[in-house]
Amino acid sequence: MDIFSLHTLRRTPLPPFPPTGASAPRMQGPARQDGSQGLAPTGWRTAAAGCVLVVCAAHPTAGMAQSHEVSPGIYVCVDAKGRRLTSDRPIMECLDREQRELSSSGVTRRVVPASLTAEERARAQAQAEAEAAQRARDMDQKRRDRALLARYPNQRLHDAEREKQLAQLTGSKSVIEQRQAELRQQQQALHDEMQFYRQDPSKAPAWLKHRVADNASQLATQEQLLANHAQERQRLNARFDEELLRLKQLWGATGGGSAAVAR
Repeated sequence: MDIFSLHTLRRTPLPPFPPTGASAPRMQGPARQDGSQGLAPTGWRTAAAGCVLVVCAAHPTAGMAQSHEVSPGIYVCVDAKGRRLTSDRPIMECLDREQRELSSSGVTRRVVPASLTAEERARAQAQAEAEAAQRARDMDQKRRDRALLARYPNQRLHDAEREKQLAQLTGSKSVIEQRQAELRQQQQALHDEMQFYRQDPSKAPAWLKHRVADNASQLATQEQLLANHAQERQRLNARFDEELLRLKQLWGATGGGSAAVAR
């Protein structure tokens, strides 16, 4: 069928549907072998069949499955030596640079970014770990802030807790000083006994020498305890000062601390 015939068929209007009912004309057809006559398509049926032929001729792919597999991509890059490389899969020589994936028609589908080198991966991992550690610190700080506010809703309670803990340290210091005074009395008594052997201390009995050495060791221990006590007092005040500074910021942000009093 030539183009002119196709054009003519496409422009030919379909005749109206044949009437139905008793007035509908019978459609004649060739006689069959059994003597009966078949119904041959005439009129509008002939035109409809022609249109089907026109559509099929104009669209040879009509009736085929619409789904089809995407053709594999083509990877293109220029390596470190300036060579233009092509492959049907990502190119190993160009992992450190961009690669383009092309369709079978040469159109760029996507740009594959460069893969990280071992050093770059190590830096990226270190940065990710540092960021994770910072997030953990931030979360921990928020938890401590919430606990601090729950414990000290105002400065009066915070000052009272400071004084309470300082009083406990003062009590332990009194115990140390009392024990130290007792040891100094013992030291004086032992010194008096050693006066009998001042000409030759080596002649002093062993028990006396042992008590003198033990007394000196205990006095040294009490001196160390007093030094530790002084350091603990400094640490305690420093901690409460730091807490108070943070609490003032939190109270200001939450509108709390209205019952604050001067120390």
